[in-house]
Amino acid sequence: MKTIRDIDITGKRVLIRVDFNVPMDEEGTITDDLRIRTVMPTIDYALEQGAKVILCSHMGRPKGQRVEKFSLAPVSRYLADILDKEVQLAPDCVGSEVEAMVNKMENGDVILLENLRFHVEEQANDADFADQLARLADVYINNAFAVSHRAHASVVGVPSHCAEKGAGLLLQKEMDFFHRSVDDPFRPLVAIVGGAKVSSKLGALENMLDKVDCMLIGGAMANTFLKSQGYGVGDSKVEDDLLDNARKLLADAAKKEVKVYLPVDVLAADSFSPDAVCKQVTIQDIPDKWMALDIGPATVICFNEVLANARTVIWNGPMGAFEMDAFSRGTMALAHTLAASHALTITGGGDSNAAVKLSGEADNISYMSTGGGAFLMLMEGKELPGVVALEK
Repeated sequence: MKTIRDIDITGKRVLIRVDFNVPMDEEGTITDDLRIRTVMPTIDYALEQGAKVILCSHMGRPKGQRVEKFSLAPVSRYLADILDKEVQLAPDCVGSEVEAMVNKMENGDVILLENLRFHVEEQANDADFADQLARLADVYINNAFAVSHRAHASVVGVPSHCAEKGAGLLLQKEMDFFHRSVDDPFRPLVAIVGGAKVSSKLGALENMLDKVDCMLIGGAMANTFLKSQGYGVGDSKVEDDLLDNARKLLADAAKKEVKVYLPVDVLAADSFSPDAVCKQVTIQDIPDKWMALDIGPATVICFNEVLANARTVIWNGPMGAFEMDAFSRGTMALAHTLAASHALTITGGGDSNAAVKLSGEADNISYMSTGGGAFLMLMEGKELPGVVALEK
């Protein structure tokens, strides 16, 4: 895959697809700038090379309408502060006024196009819309790993109209780390999979059986596996229509000699609330009408023993409802374990990354992926449309 470093961009109009879909408060103040900071090396490189930098991104879900709270104006101001230079915000992302602004650019100038999703054509991958975006550029760079699993106009349409195209430094880094961890890992390779639903990760679980040495399953999705093995899980969240799938996956793992570890105890609660009555119980003793909302201390010990021997760890999904302090202990414990590990540790997905940040261990994880959906698609063994578009 060609990258921005492989292309002569000096004096050229470089359209960089980024992911500036950052959280903001009601006053329009950016509350987490991770998605901005992670793309800065690519922007800095383009400016060092004397390119004319045109940035494009989506923000929120305006559903094809111009909604001011989803304007990228706060991002343009934030970028200007970081770069210590003017960052012009275009009035739109396509159209004659935008083209006129781009035509006036000097080397080293930066323009941020307005929210791509103000146009319904973006998510529809409309060919004409993609062509209008492509007309702004001499070179197209995809630096938005987090949206590269989506067949949208700015991700897969624009590259088909650009002779010169490549990956940004963030996209390259994301792909490199994933391939290092899955395609050619140091072994043992352990996957930690949690979160709410088996249905959203069934494809990833099935594919990873051919990759990993061990798999640790926690979170609400573990309830479906436990119930499939005959355990009563009270009123815990369960996907009853996937019990057969869960049984089959465990059977397939046994045939492939992949060890799958399920919780042996849980923190059960009488309601899903911060002030619920809680108690630690084995999986055989979950009370009727109660819910399993976190893995228990014995499970943490068991999981830690497995992780002690790991040389590569991929983590997607928390072990419990960590957003409530009472149910965060299992997830926090694993975050601390991974932070102290000598293994290559990679987290993917918004909840996993949020949990690591909450634990204070973000600086001690080898790599935190910026894309949940894209990361999961790679775990399923599928190609990312945004990457395929660069290679055509």
